Amino acid sequence: MNETEHPCMLDLEARFCSYGDTVHYVSPAKRFEACEGGFLYDDEGKPYFDLQMQYSAANLGYRNSRLNRVLDHQLRALPQLDSQHLDEQRILLAEKLSVLTERRFGIKGRIHFSIGGAGAIEDSLRLVRKATGKNLQFAFMGGYHGRTLGATAITSSYRYRRRYGHFGDRAHFIPYPYCFRCFYGLKREDCGLYCLKQFEKLFDTEYYSVWDSKAGECEFGALYMEPVQGTGGYVIPPLDYFPRIQEFLSERGVLVVDDEIQMGFFRTGKLWAIEHFGITPDVIVFGKALTNGLSPLSGFWVREDLVDASDWPPESDSSVSPQGTAVALEVLRIFEERDFASEVEQKGAYFLSGLQRLKEKYPQIIGDVDGLGLALRIEICQGKDKQPDPELTSRILHEGLKGDLETEGRLYGLVLDVGGYYKNVFTLAPYLEITYQQIDLGIVLLDQLFARYEKPSYSS
Repeated sequence: MNETEHPCMLDLEARFCSYGDTVHYVSPAKRFEACEGGFLYDDEGKPYFDLQMQYSAANLGYRNSRLNRVLDHQLRALPQLDSQHLDEQRILLAEKLSVLTERRFGIKGRIHFSIGGAGAIEDSLRLVRKATGKNLQFAFMGGYHGRTLGATAITSSYRYRRRYGHFGDRAHFIPYPYCFRCFYGLKREDCGLYCLKQFEKLFDTEYYSVWDSKAGECEFGALYMEPVQGTGGYVIPPLDYFPRIQEFLSERGVLVVDDEIQMGFFRTGKLWAIEHFGITPDVIVFGKALTNGLSPLSGFWVREDLVDASDWPPESDSSVSPQGTAVALEVLRIFEERDFASEVEQKGAYFLSGLQRLKEKYPQIIGDVDGLGLALRIEICQGKDKQPDPELTSRILHEGLKGDLETEGRLYGLVLDVGGYYKNVFTLAPYLEITYQQIDLGIVLLDQLFARYEKPSYSS
């Protein structure tokens, strides 16, 4: 397609496509023709280094040859199968995920599959309601769990509920331990987890609305959490936060549901990101990277004692495609063949050190950088008080997509994603097989972008 046809496609999109399907962050929308590894390519063959990889779905890179071969074989052999028939790959995948999870937490569990992350969240809500008898849930400010009606009820942003409402009762949202922008204006080094203590006060007396001290029963069934907030801006909590809140909730019969849809499958250097924080969740919801973004397969793991045949009878499952289960099994084989835990930890530390250098060089633009494995963040701020700067963040995003960043005689573009409570955070999720040379390239390209908006200053 040549340049004159591109506007025509935009006209056709405006005429025939659902408004809900049309999400363009730049105008006119960027168009790509090819992809490979961690790069997208425009119709001129110019590379755009992708640092968001389908919102952390394509962890093993674009056009992964092993996954493509498996998918091609499945398409030729058995591309579709109704759920009433025996799908050996689905069973083997459930076994593999259950065994891997049991090795990490020492607890037996079962796998329930679904289609898409929000679908898995919906199914987990049904499970929690059945297991606890409670319709209400706790969730975090800044949390994102999907856009279906049930998922929006536990997603903190009202804009997802404003037009359509939601089923059931909205979650009770509590502050996430976002230490750079503490909800209470405190500092991590001396706050003593004040946010957790404020949450615990809700249980001090029955008149605070969540706890019946005479019955010893909480009105809420579960806490839905992300071990590292995704859409909220890759916010990483203090290591001791989740162990303390789980201990408190477990004593009061409240489950912990771990949403790993963005952070699962070694994004942070662990199979499950919650492993960094030393707790065992009651339910783990997963998706995205399980199939490297090639098939909408998701699901959840649940503790064995929380589910039985009467809770989850036949026909509770969603149909899943043999294409998805075949690719997912190959993804897990790849993860088992190499030490991704060490690789991601080392590459993440190397990338973060580069971001820290940029923070020192551009203190008037970059307020905070942080990372856990290859889940990294750059918070764009202005002024000494580090006010969020969403306007500049958007300008930098657009600038990266111009494709005019030059290094070693070649032009590049840079694909970034914006998140955060104030839409002022670049959330970086490069593919896990990124090389150290490519990390250096990413730092060089980011450096060029920031240099267009601020004169550098060095602290030493």
